[in-house]
Amino acid sequence: MTNNTTGTLTITREGAVTIIKLNRPERYNSFNREMALGLQQALDQCAEDGTRCVVITGEGKAFSAGQDLNEVTDPNGPPMQSIVAEHYNPIITRLRDLELPVIAAVNGAAAGAGANIALACDVVVAKESSYFLQAFSHIGLIPDSGGTYHLPRLIGFQRASALMMLGEKVAAKDAESMGMIYKAIPDAEWHEYIGALSQRLAAMPTRGLALTKRALNASYENNLADQLDMEEKIQTTAGKTADYHEGVSAFLEKRKANFTGK
Repeated sequence: MTNNTTGTLTITREGAVTIIKLNRPERYNSFNREMALGLQQALDQCAEDGTRCVVITGEGKAFSAGQDLNEVTDPNGPPMQSIVAEHYNPIITRLRDLELPVIAAVNGAAAGAGANIALACDVVVAKESSYFLQAFSHIGLIPDSGGTYHLPRLIGFQRASALMMLGEKVAAKDAESMGMIYKAIPDAEWHEYIGALSQRLAAMPTRGLALTKRALNASYENNLADQLDMEEKIQTTAGKTADYHEGVSAFLEKRKANFTGK
């Protein structure tokens, strides 16, 4: 296991899993420019260093409280347009374009941009004691960080609209029930579950998982005919991977497959 701690992030490597921990606990892991740009760089690094699964979580009691309002109100701080265009939009784009499974391991409050960054990940697993909050309406803003894109698709227009306008907390178990997240896990079991889940994904045919992610991304925009055509093309690509041939051979030989992500 290797560790790398910056001022705002702690990055740990456990085998083929990279754990990115938001590390501003005194500010409930709210984002400032340093942390936003650092997360972008960390995700870029994961795409190049042999990582096979990424876990994003938070230090302390919160996953992330969203944007640090002290930065927004600082006369010398970045303007709102730069915060959205240079901090959050690139994070969401990287999460969806990264050809690796990304787990949001929500350990506490996920509010504002923090909630929407979590919901942009491939698999969201939360402690039962955690919650999600579209906090923007409380200060006269709109949901950013892909919130108006992902949340209605996850839980439907009416629920998304109400949660965004009313700014109500959603407990993890309720988030699971409405399809906002994959699972809510009892706090005492959460660390063990995240460790097992991340190692499981890292051992899977990650090239196929990346192609699955590509198809899911396209499904937001395609009609059925276009999506069927894309599935045909992507499946043809998947059928040429080493992992596909290994998976078929392992099945026929009744042994455990050894996937390499190629």
